[in-house]
Amino acid sequence: MAKEKGRKLIAQNKKARHDYHILDTYECGLVLTGTEVKSLRQGRASLADGFVQIDDHEAWLHNVHVPEYHQGTWTNHSARRKRKLLMHRVEIDKLAAKSQETSHTIVPLSLYFKDGRAKVEIALAKGKKEYDKRQTLREKQDRRETDRAIAAARRKQRA
Repeated sequence: MAKEKGRKLIAQNKKARHDYHILDTYECGLVLTGTEVKSLRQGRASLADGFVQIDDHEAWLHNVHVPEYHQGTWTNHSARRKRKLLMHRVEIDKLAAKSQETSHTIVPLSLYFKDGRAKVEIALAKGKKEYDKRQTLREKQDRRETDRAIAAARRKQRA
C-alpha cells in the first residue's frame, strides 16, 4: 500500500478570514474515529460554525460538522461531536493565555490531510468591527480593479 504524500484540502472556513483579524496560526492533529476519517476522505465537512475551547490544558474543536459515513453501521459517529486537538502543552498554554484577552477567539481555518493524517489549521483571531469588514472589501475591490487595468494596458501594448 502506497503512502500518501502532500496536502489534500477537505474544507475551508472563508468566513473566518472575513469576520476576524488573524493574529497567529497553528497546525494541529485531530483525534478521530474510523467512520469520521472515511467521511473526511470523501471530502465532506463544514467548519462554518466551528470554534476551539481549552479545558484542563486540552484543546477541543466544537461545532465542526463531519457528516455520518453512509456505509457505516452502529459504530457511526455523531456529526457535531467535540473532537480533541493534538498540540504541544506549551502551545495550548500560550493559546489559552492569549484567548483570555477581550475579543480574542480561536477559530478553525482549514481541514486537510497531510501525508495521510488529518490536520486542522486553527488561528488566534480578533473579531472585526463592521467598518473593518467594509474596509477590507473595499481594498479587495480596489486591488481587483487595478489588476484589471494593468492587464488591459498590457493587452493594449501587445496589440
